[in-house]
Amino acid sequence: MDIELRIRRYNPEADQAPHWETYAVTADATDRVLDLLHQVKWHTDGTLTFRRSCAHGVCGSDAVLINGQNRLACQVLVRDVAPTVSVEPVAGLPVIKDLLVDMEGFWAKYRAAMPYLVNDDVPADGLERRQSAADRDLYEDTSRCILCAACTTACPVFWTNPDYVGPAAIVNAHRFIFDSRDTAHEERLELMADADGVWRCRTVFNCVEACPRGINITRAILEVTRQITNVEAT
Repeated sequence: MDIELRIRRYNPEADQAPHWETYAVTADATDRVLDLLHQVKWHTDGTLTFRRSCAHGVCGSDAVLINGQNRLACQVLVRDVAPTVSVEPVAGLPVIKDLLVDMEGFWAKYRAAMPYLVNDDVPADGLERRQSAADRDLYEDTSRCILCAACTTACPVFWTNPDYVGPAAIVNAHRFIFDSRDTAHEERLELMADADGVWRCRTVFNCVEACPRGINITRAILEVTRQITNVEAT
């Protein structure tokens, strides 16, 4: 299968602005867009820069815009986007080079959400903190986040307000706010109730469409919002 691959390139040491470059590549229908990028880097232009690791949709490191949609390059099959494939960096984050973006702001918001279990109490039996299946179901969906940033960089609120905490941070706060074993629920809710927290969400649903794990992000945001309201009402 002949593919016209368009890549938005940018080298801060040589370019004044981003520009498109086109490559003719051959691929099988079941190849992935990541394979196309590898072809260019390995056989045509070794200076092409992008981020990737596991190449199996687990690490979340290769999120890019493919034909205008946030996707993981390792998941999208060539047959679903051929014959012309455009690849560009995700929106809203500073571009370091080509498809590589600076994730530090994203990670700072993630860390601020306290994405870890807080509980200093010793279980009564001294063994483990048990949890029912029903309690686990409350955060099962948001526990599947792989931190690819596809949701946050698809959010128009984030594009216009970089101080917005973003869907990914809210999802990871949700995962522990609804964990019955955690003891820092109120602290996280206070963080999410900030002016640049959950109240900035406009329920556009871009985040839901962009998530490669199928997480219902908008529902999670609304559940956190409801918890904040309930706390404020008591």
